[in-house]
Amino acid sequence: MEEENVLSNARVVRDLAEELIGIIEATKSMGEFRGTQKKESQTLVRRLRHCLPLLEELRDLDAHIPEICISCLHKLKKSFILAKKLLKTCQAGSKIYLVLEAEAMVTRFNTVYDKLNQAMDGFPYKEIGISEEVKEQVELMCMQLKRAKQRIDSQDMELTMDMRAVLSFDNARIAECESIEKLANRLPLNTLEDLRIETVAIRKLVKERRGHNAQGTQNIIDLLDRFKRFAGIEQVNVLDDPVPCNRSLQKCASIAIPFEFLCPITLEIMRDPVIVATGQTYERASIQQWLDSDRQNCPKTGRPLTHTALVPNVALHNLISQWCENNNYQIPKKLPPPPPKKAHAEKVITLIQNLSSSQLQVQRKAVTKIRMISRESPENRVLIAGKGGIPPLVHLLSYPDSKIQEHAVTALLNLSIDDKIKKQVSEQAPIPAIIDILQHGTIGAKENSAAALFSLSMLDENKALIGSSNGIPPLISLLSEGTIRGKKDAATALFNLTISQSNKAKAIEAGAIKPLLKILENKGLDMVDEALSVLLLLAEHPDGRKELGHLSFIETLVKFMRNGTPKNKECATAVLLKLCTNNNNNLVVALQYGVYEHVADISQNGTKRGKKKAVAMLQLMSKTGQIPSYNNIR
Repeated sequence: MEEENVLSNARVVRDLAEELIGIIEATKSMGEFRGTQKKESQTLVRRLRHCLPLLEELRDLDAHIPEICISCLHKLKKSFILAKKLLKTCQAGSKIYLVLEAEAMVTRFNTVYDKLNQAMDGFPYKEIGISEEVKEQVELMCMQLKRAKQRIDSQDMELTMDMRAVLSFDNARIAECESIEKLANRLPLNTLEDLRIETVAIRKLVKERRGHNAQGTQNIIDLLDRFKRFAGIEQVNVLDDPVPCNRSLQKCASIAIPFEFLCPITLEIMRDPVIVATGQTYERASIQQWLDSDRQNCPKTGRPLTHTALVPNVALHNLISQWCENNNYQIPKKLPPPPPKKAHAEKVITLIQNLSSSQLQVQRKAVTKIRMISRESPENRVLIAGKGGIPPLVHLLSYPDSKIQEHAVTALLNLSIDDKIKKQVSEQAPIPAIIDILQHGTIGAKENSAAALFSLSMLDENKALIGSSNGIPPLISLLSEGTIRGKKDAATALFNLTISQSNKAKAIEAGAIKPLLKILENKGLDMVDEALSVLLLLAEHPDGRKELGHLSFIETLVKFMRNGTPKNKECATAVLLKLCTNNNNNLVVALQYGVYEHVADISQNGTKRGKKKAVAMLQLMSKTGQIPSYNNIR
């Protein structure tokens, strides 16, 4: 029997060694890696090859093999598979993704190095008779792995910053943007074939992510669109099947679809354009799918939607129809999307019963499943609420298991999208428990708790309750220390809460202004509009105006009015107007920073709301005698 075990272990080791050698050979034959990760990819391939002598000796071993050796090889196999997947991404993945998410790629490389090192830790070289030379070679590699904490190359960082800057540019100027041309040449992404391959790579990335990191994916798709527009190529939706062939990426010398006719989500010409609460226009099916996926903000601006009503954009629909007729352009027929999955009532009832199970794993499985089906369709949300799912979910918010808490708060967030269900959720008094998760939960739980507070604060009575329950300080902590998504969720919730006058004072006292000002300084967050919107509400309170009325902030506002996006200019003008009303000193300071010419420009060329605020600002300057009569200078 012992002899059989020895032979069995030897076969296992031989098979594992052969498999690992095969992985190394596959990575060696991958071909050219993308420019941004080329150096690190080649280093990783070289380090994998350092394991070859060890694996070859293991393959030929007939000696007794201890279990720890097999355990180490299984760990090594997992790390090799992870390395192969990473190298494949660096060889054939989206160029835009590799540049835009360079920091994430560094983390992936470091994770692979850690896994490789952990797999070799405690390997029984002496017990199985590995030669001293091979042992020294592998131990040298492990030592290198421990020191190999990769950081972003300065040139790669510059490329990443250039790409993030392009995301902030006004779409109307993108064709003339030098940065797009520079990036297209460096990647390269300036030929039909380059862009076809990139489209395929991004489609694969979207499928792999399965809806995770939706904002990051949308940024990648938006950048691909900008490269295509710069190259003069017709837009196709990368999310549609089948995979595009060359015919999908044809030069549009004869027909260029006006950009305002394209849905910002799918980048396709709109058939049924509708307007959302922020004034942006989308294809009805696309924005409805967005709303049905637990999102409560405008895809293009990121601003929270005060309501989810969709108003037909009749004027734009008529323009699109007229343009299609004049250009003999036929809008491609699109298959109707599959209906949302509807959960069976019996299954939902069982899941709700399992929420109160005495077995932890049963509870975890049930709350995870309810979280999933609650985001799939409005019908599922009504079904869960109707069958009594809300009380046990609220009860689980206080359960001493972080994953159960996270799933429970996310499920309640999904349910609260429906206004009627939102009231049912509120009746179960979940707010104190949600605030506790916001303070002490996992990162994901904190983010979803902030989003849940935003959703529940749509009911006016909950605004006061969240404020009185000390819910504002943890939101400010998330705003200061959270991830980008966490910061945005916190800012959105604070915006809604500080509509209430009593919450304005609480937010100011809790220190909301300082992190909001830091957000304005961090261009990489792309949260200028969100921060300024909250600051505008805080500036309605005397303490807020006092804290904001300093020279550096007024100078910052003037800079946004000069160099910001149209929306930045609108928000900055609104805040400055609030600070200068009944405060002549602030107005004089703003004029010293050269605000007059920027206000005059916004009054003529700004957004609709921006023009109104700028006109009011000019009238204030005229009234206080800082400029000639406004009526005379028009």
